[in-house]
Amino acid sequence: MYHRIAEPEADIWDIAVSPAQFEKHLQALKSAGNVVPLQELAGRHADGALKKNSIAITFDDGYADNFRVAKPLLEKYQLPATFFIATGNIGQAAEFWWDELEHIILFAEKLPARFSMRINNQLIEEELSPAALTAQMRQKHILWKACTEAPPTPRCRLYYRIWEQLKPVPPVEQQTQLQKIRDWAGVGKGSRPDFQSMSLAELKEMGKSRLTDIGAHTVSHPALASHAPAFQKKELAESKLFLEEVTGERIDLLAYPYGNFNKDTARIAADLNFSAAFTTEEQVVKRRSDRFQLARFKVKNLNYGQFSKKTLWQNRTN
Repeated sequence: MYHRIAEPEADIWDIAVSPAQFEKHLQALKSAGNVVPLQELAGRHADGALKKNSIAITFDDGYADNFRVAKPLLEKYQLPATFFIATGNIGQAAEFWWDELEHIILFAEKLPARFSMRINNQLIEEELSPAALTAQMRQKHILWKACTEAPPTPRCRLYYRIWEQLKPVPPVEQQTQLQKIRDWAGVGKGSRPDFQSMSLAELKEMGKSRLTDIGAHTVSHPALASHAPAFQKKELAESKLFLEEVTGERIDLLAYPYGNFNKDTARIAADLNFSAAFTTEEQVVKRRSDRFQLARFKVKNLNYGQFSKKTLWQNRTN
């Protein structure tokens, strides 16, 4: 499971792999000789005919670098991949909310000395001292890994607290709160090109390639289990329809944003004729795996040796 093929200044969620390292990963995968399209893997799983040590490459979210950087490298090594697309940002000059929030809180040159705001019915208060971004703070923010490390500065602590409360709320409320945060920080709405999603033309071309398949990843990238079944159904159905209209192909694979789902999500996915759905749980897919809870291994920015050992060798089936 990849997200971005890029070299951003900071990668606090560990979702970016540099183009050079990604090419090394593809070389390792090519040497392994058992990379198959995700559709084939899912189909063989459904038929009870899953081949041992099969590997499928996937991408989540739909960042533009997937088309501009990952796709040409996949073509160079003739390796298939499936791209799960959050459709709401396609063709929009907009960042995902978590990227913009990170840019404001962690990298604004100066912020007010105090933050106090109610988000998702939780009062979040934080004293930010110093208010100006120092070189030392900046370096700490660049190196911070939010998945595994405690926040090293008050700004990091504030970012994580806001992120926790924004993640489960509806997209309209996320954007409302984000605007309040922009106002507090004294910044306008911006969108860095390197953090945008694919254009509509890029998505269409991606869908035409014989090596790349498209899957659904909802419209607005919500934490689905936090929402009512009607909202979940709308997110899944609208993303599926949009992608089918754009690509002219049936869309029957789904990846849950954040790997977040519940029994309602799986039932709705089945009702909408998805054939399989994927989580972010790191386990090998086996014959007995639930087809609406198929696991994937997150790939980090590893070198050839680390990738081969940690991803290809340690995760082989017995």
